Amino acid sequence: MAFWPSVIVATPAHSGVGASLTYRSELLLAPGALVRVPLGSREVLGVVWDCPTQPPEGLTEAQTKAVASVLDGLPPLNGSWRQVVRFAAQYYQRSLGEVALAALPPQLRELGNDQLARRLKRRAKALASAAPAAEPDTTLARPGGHDLSAEQAEALQALATATAPVLLYGATGSGKTEVYLRATQQVLQAGAHTQVLVMVPEINLTPQLEARFRERFEPAFGAGSVVCLHSGMTPAQRLSSWLAAHTGSARIVLGTRMAVFASLPGLRLIVVDEEHDPSYKSQEGARYSARDLAVYRAKVESEALAAGAAALRSGPPQSPLPGGEGTGEGEGEKPRCHVLLGSATPSLESWHAADQGRYVRLAMPGRIGGGSLPRLRLVDMNHQPKGAVLAPPLVAAMGERIARGEQCLVLLNRRGYAPVLACHDCGWKSGCPHCSAYRVFHKLDRTLRCHHCGFTERVPRACPDCGNLDISPVGRGTEQIEEQLAGLLADVKRPDGSPARVARMDADSTRLKGSLEIQLAALHSGEVDVLVGTQMIAKGHDFRRITLVAGINADSALFASDYRAPERLFALLMQAAGRAGRDAAQSGAAEMWVQTWYPQHPLFATLKKHDYPAFAAEQLIEREQAGMPPYGFQALLRADARTQQVAQAFLNIAAEQAAGLPLRDQITLYPAVPLTIQRVANVERAQMLVESASRGALQRFLSAWQPVLHGCRSAPEARGLVRWAVDVDPLSI
Repeated sequence: MAFWPSVIVATPAHSGVGASLTYRSELLLAPGALVRVPLGSREVLGVVWDCPTQPPEGLTEAQTKAVASVLDGLPPLNGSWRQVVRFAAQYYQRSLGEVALAALPPQLRELGNDQLARRLKRRAKALASAAPAAEPDTTLARPGGHDLSAEQAEALQALATATAPVLLYGATGSGKTEVYLRATQQVLQAGAHTQVLVMVPEINLTPQLEARFRERFEPAFGAGSVVCLHSGMTPAQRLSSWLAAHTGSARIVLGTRMAVFASLPGLRLIVVDEEHDPSYKSQEGARYSARDLAVYRAKVESEALAAGAAALRSGPPQSPLPGGEGTGEGEGEKPRCHVLLGSATPSLESWHAADQGRYVRLAMPGRIGGGSLPRLRLVDMNHQPKGAVLAPPLVAAMGERIARGEQCLVLLNRRGYAPVLACHDCGWKSGCPHCSAYRVFHKLDRTLRCHHCGFTERVPRACPDCGNLDISPVGRGTEQIEEQLAGLLADVKRPDGSPARVARMDADSTRLKGSLEIQLAALHSGEVDVLVGTQMIAKGHDFRRITLVAGINADSALFASDYRAPERLFALLMQAAGRAGRDAAQSGAAEMWVQTWYPQHPLFATLKKHDYPAFAAEQLIEREQAGMPPYGFQALLRADARTQQVAQAFLNIAAEQAAGLPLRDQITLYPAVPLTIQRVANVERAQMLVESASRGALQRFLSAWQPVLHGCRSAPEARGLVRWAVDVDPLSI
């Protein structure tokens, strides 16, 4: 007897290939099974979506190819995982195969059955050797070294009984991480097969959090119970972590946004730390929001658990719940997968959802140990010496801190030495020949580097246009601030009499493997007195000795055209301020200095009071008046082409042909415009904003628009189009 499985393979949305391909099989394949199938001249990995006994109408056996092999060493991907992938593909207007296969580790796509079997055998042997000799002690009596505060205990209790997503609004230093750890402990103790997913916005936050989770849980649940998933891992490491999660041997998965698609059959809790962070929104491929998908995934997992519990009550006593036995729910309790969104500066979307009652908002305004939040000091740069990069009072305050054995942090969200190198005689600037952007001057290696396409050249000895030898940097980056601070603090001595040490942490200084951990260790040990860095130092880190944080060049986002710029600036400054005074004994002296030319700006008034609710209320009123998210819904149609004319022509044709589509009267299509940086790597980029007051109307319109967009690609005016993509719920316009 033959079967006709529908198999999902990796195909981009703009390719026009259908959602699934039909193959032949002599075996009945379970939905979610991983198979290798022929596709053109290649053999690729696919996911079985369905396996009917009859071929689709009009399809004959001669028109189909047979499944090459089944990866039978792995259990199928469960129904909850497939539903999340299906939703992500539909909502973000991507092909099902593109989302499904991108969610699997790259190395898995290359493995055959024999290779996979060898990997699994080695893994089983490693797990057996790492297993504890005695039965693990899962009681974990009073972990963490201190009792929970009243706010933490209330948050944990509310989370355990919540029937909606939980937004944990906790001040920096209020102990949100301890809440995550205790909530994880409760879930793991509830059953032998339960799992937890903890998400962080950036790779540089995983080492610190990973160390805390390993220290807390590996003694009780064994080595290998905590794994990581992020793009900084090697293909072999990603495959090993994914297999551990998929087979259930890993109880806790720590990861960045890609981890939201991890296969976790026993998932009972999802934690999204720093949920406001823009890094949770993918900017390439399927442009999904991992935070929003985490909320949806918790809902899907809860529905599957409830269905399983209902089947258990009505079926024979031996029927197991999905994800294994021993879920720990009481007789009258509904099993759930909880989702916990944590931040000191929640996104306005999440805050608004809590205002509407769709999320449960829990507040933890106090710092652990009774410490106070840093005092904000605004430095009016209008009253400082002309040309001063760092205000003299700020430098003096930093010197006083260093002399007392305290540490300082300086935030400038721009790496390199200077954004531009320029000739003031003829006007030449260090533009990139492949992008409509300037190459950044990096003084350490004497290069001009484009941060968009990567094009790098040595700094010219003279101006390429006029031969002037006096070419100079314009603007400032972290390299320059590090250099200037080293000079300004050269006479400052530490308590032991040694000179002050200034260090820098940004994407350049942490490029090499292990360098981030080394720099963090130096800071924690007290070797570094002043740390200069970009936004990567402003979030999540627990720096115990820092008592002064300085924000340089904060004004750049005050008057930006992007309506989200104030929200991002407020979050960045408030998060950076939260790195100071985390030790309660020093919190009274902690300060946040902000250099600004506009000290009267209303954003600084709310920042001075650490009053995020007031800032959010003000911003939401403005958003509502303008019909912006979360009160309106947006998507971007983006086009890349060899010329700007072709890119905009494709968008304009797409707008014209959308005239007769369903719900067109509820949709606003704005004119096609170039992106802010319109050329990257010799590819011209344009976009068209699509807006609606109804999320449902926008989704139905975009779905109906997809075949039109495929057709527009073949128009004569669109010849030279490289690619197009739809970005739903964009974060930058």
